[in-house]
Amino acid sequence: MKIALVHDFLREYGGAERVVEAMHEIWPEAPLYTSFVDWKSLGRHASRFADWDIRPSWVQHNWLVRKFHSPLRFLAPKIWESFDLSGYDIVISSSGWFMCRGVKVEKPSVHICYIHHPPRNLYGYATGSDLQKYWPVRAYATFINFFLRHYDFATAQHVDYFVANSRETARRVEKFYRRDSTVIYPPVEICSPFIVRHSQKKDYFLSVGRLTWAKRVDLAIEACNKLKLHLKIVGSGKEEVYLRSIAGPTIEFVGGVSDEELDRLYTGARAFIFCALDEDFGIVPVEAMAHGVPVIALGQGGALETVVDSKTGLLFNEPSVESLTTALKRFLRIKKNWSKNCTTRAKQFSKERFQGEFRKFVELHATSRD
Repeated sequence: MKIALVHDFLREYGGAERVVEAMHEIWPEAPLYTSFVDWKSLGRHASRFADWDIRPSWVQHNWLVRKFHSPLRFLAPKIWESFDLSGYDIVISSSGWFMCRGVKVEKPSVHICYIHHPPRNLYGYATGSDLQKYWPVRAYATFINFFLRHYDFATAQHVDYFVANSRETARRVEKFYRRDSTVIYPPVEICSPFIVRHSQKKDYFLSVGRLTWAKRVDLAIEACNKLKLHLKIVGSGKEEVYLRSIAGPTIEFVGGVSDEELDRLYTGARAFIFCALDEDFGIVPVEAMAHGVPVIALGQGGALETVVDSKTGLLFNEPSVESLTTALKRFLRIKKNWSKNCTTRAKQFSKERFQGEFRKFVELHATSRD
């Protein structure tokens, strides 16, 4: 089979990029079609993709569209329709808010879409910024999103098979597209038992991820300010200046770190704090559990599928400082070893499991070609 991979864009190394990387390990000869690659923003992770056959769209050579791809997202149809995928038996799209499943796939080729989430900005879910509070942005988005919702629905009807990254995403696919999907959880790197056993003294709480509004790291900061708990924050993003402005003396911003340093930070944490709104799955809580670290998570979306309350961590009900503070106080009162339950749970989301299930799914449905 000739297989092509399609991905929204390569600009940062997050959960969606880990998924497409795991796919590429299954089919290393498959080219990757994407709107653009921002090698500078990828930073140390650029080497992961350096030897891939990457085929960017015309956006790669258009600085304006690359820079402002979010407000210019109405150009998405022109981007994805510019690719010629006629020579492939199977096209696998790794699709999020930039709707790369809009590529044209003609029969008898099969289009399988691994969907991370329907575009949040189109359906009222929390996004990376809170710019909707400004009326000019809200007016512009209302106008543009009206047409993009029609495009989003139309492209969903052209997909042959949907694979969702969680039951939460599968519910959204059914709600917005009236389509069924198969749930295959995304891949998580499982650390060695040696790393889990040989962790240093656990004297801080940890937050890992992009510093954007939807991640609500501000809740973790304010709760730890209130309780005078040591919190280490890994990551960067557009909210960093604001988050630093509200951080007290017990809050430490670590920035971007290597995989080795991240392993060390995970294993040294008392617990991982996860406050993301409307999360479709959430890989980092599972990463924490893989290191034997319990997770204190907002009980929404994918966290309900990964964190087992009182067994691998604690769930709090509302995205508020008060609710998180109550959960943290409860955690501090509990005297137990969470490690074994956490690592056992995390193994259910391993990369090997993902690659085995996804390869089997693709091979099974390849036979549906006319």
